[in-house]
Amino acid sequence: MSNDEFDYGPLKALIGVWKGDQGMDIAPDQADGREENPYFETITFTPIGDVTNADRQTMTGLRYHQTVTRKSDNKVFHDECGYWLWEAATSTIIHSLQIPRAVAVMAGGTWKPDPSTSAITLEVKAGINNKDWNIAQSPFMRDNAKTIAFKHKITVNGDKLHYFESTIIDIYGSKFDHTDENTLSRVSDK
Repeated sequence: MSNDEFDYGPLKALIGVWKGDQGMDIAPDQADGREENPYFETITFTPIGDVTNADRQTMTGLRYHQTVTRKSDNKVFHDECGYWLWEAATSTIIHSLQIPRAVAVMAGGTWKPDPSTSAITLEVKAGINNKDWNIAQSPFMRDNAKTIAFKHKITVNGDKLHYFESTIIDIYGSKFDHTDENTLSRVSDK
């Protein structure tokens, strides 16, 4: 299957393997309130072709896998997989993801090309009370580290990808804006 065989819309800019070593994770910490973790990571976006729902909706998609490793101890502390989907008929971007803490997110947004730049920017969001773009979590997570909201912004300009992600979590008796940010370079287009 050729990457040109399907209309991936703005997702075509993501296809390939990306690596970055300038990441910063700002997470909640029970003792000090805030923990900073510099990290490096690899994200692989693989085309999957068309996806059809009920013979009425057609999307194209990329499967992805993200592995994030803490610089301080060289241990993986975040593993994420999911899909990025493009529905050309409605200009809708969908980001579905799962993390092995029993949390799943279905985030969405719309995309329109910006003629003033060659960069592609994708923005999606989800919320615990959003009827369209929601968050599912296990009873333990709901009761102890509830994810309330999620926002993700990716900008791709050629072989550079920058993202900023914000996850609002209700943990340790208060709400915390858990953020991740990194700039990656494409190391392979396959």
